[in-house]
Amino acid sequence: MEHKNSQSASYAAAGVDITAGYKAVELMKAHIARTKNAGCLDDVGGFGGCFGLPLAGMEEPVLVSGTDGCGTKVKLAVLMDKHDTIGIDAVAMCVNDIICCGAKPLFFLDYIACGKNIPEKIAAIVSGVAEGCVQSGAALIGGETAEHPGLMPVEDYDLAGFAVGIVDKKKIIDNTRMAVGDVVVALPSTGIHSNGFSLCRKAFNIDNNNPELYVPREELAGKTIAEALLTPTRIYVKSILALLEQVDVKGISHITGGGFYENIPRSIPDGLCANIDRSAVRVLPIFDLIAKWGNVPERDMFNTYNMGVGMSVVVPAEQVETALSVLRAHGDDAYVIGEIVAGEEKVILHG
Repeated sequence: MEHKNSQSASYAAAGVDITAGYKAVELMKAHIARTKNAGCLDDVGGFGGCFGLPLAGMEEPVLVSGTDGCGTKVKLAVLMDKHDTIGIDAVAMCVNDIICCGAKPLFFLDYIACGKNIPEKIAAIVSGVAEGCVQSGAALIGGETAEHPGLMPVEDYDLAGFAVGIVDKKKIIDNTRMAVGDVVVALPSTGIHSNGFSLCRKAFNIDNNNPELYVPREELAGKTIAEALLTPTRIYVKSILALLEQVDVKGISHITGGGFYENIPRSIPDGLCANIDRSAVRVLPIFDLIAKWGNVPERDMFNTYNMGVGMSVVVPAEQVETALSVLRAHGDDAYVIGEIVAGEEKVILHG
C-alpha cells in the first residue's frame, strides 16, 4: 500500500508520525498473512475486517466474544525490551475465555496504544499476536495502532484485543448437567500467564529494575525470574476442541485473575462444589518464589494466581482416562485435582 502523498509535518511536530504508522503496517503484513483462514475476505488496510461465517452443519449458530489485555505484564516486556511474545498473551486471554463456552475462535482484532510508534517494535508486538492467532486457529483480520504522545512515555505501550468465536447453541458448555461424582481435571499453565503482575512487580521490585530479575536460577531450570515471568500464556483452544469431540465436558474454567477461588466457581452450578485436593496441584516454582519474596500467604496465592493450573475441566468419572489421553495427545499434561460434591461454597481446597 502506497502513501506517497500522505504526510504531515505539523502532526509530526506535535508528536505523531503518520508515516511510521504506514511502515508498521507494511512490516506486520507478513505476520498477519500467517493467520489467514477460509473465513477471511479482506486484505489489511481497510476500514473494517470482514469475515465469512462458517455455518455449515450448525442448527443454531451462536457468536461468542471476549476481550482482554495483558495487564502490567507489558511493563516487564518494556523493561526487557522483548516484544515478540506479549501478543500471544493478548490473544490467549481472549480465546481461552471463549473456549470455555465451547466456541471455536474465528477471528481476532488488536489495539496497541503507544507513546511513540516505532515500526519495528510495533511489528514485533503484532508478530506475537499473529503467533497467538495461529495457535488458536483464529484469523487476525484487523487492528489499530494509536500513537499517544504526552499520554504515556515514548517507550511505553499497552496492548488489548478481542476475539469472536462460534458454537452451535445445543453444544454450549453451560454446567447444567454437572453432577456429584464428576471429576475436575487440570491443564497445566506455563507460568504466571497474564494476571497478578501488580503483585509480582511488588514482590520482585520490578519497577526499580531489580538486578536479581536477570540472574539464572536453578529452581527455574536455569531461567531468570524475568524470563519465567514473561513466558507466554498457554493457549488451550485446540486441546479443548479435541476434548469436546470425544468427552462429555460439563464445565470449563479459565484460571486467570482471582485464581482458584474466583474462576472455578464460575463453572459450578448452585448446590455443587469443586472439592480440590491441594496436594495434587502441581505448583510451579515461580509461584513459590513470589510467595517467598513477597511474603504472600498461600490463601492469597490461590486467590490471585493460577498456581500451575491454567484451565480446569469437569468430566464424568467414567470418561476421565479418555479425557487425560486426549489432552495429553495435544500437548497438555493433564491430571486430576478434585471432584464435584454437594455444597454451597462452589470451591474448597483441602489437603
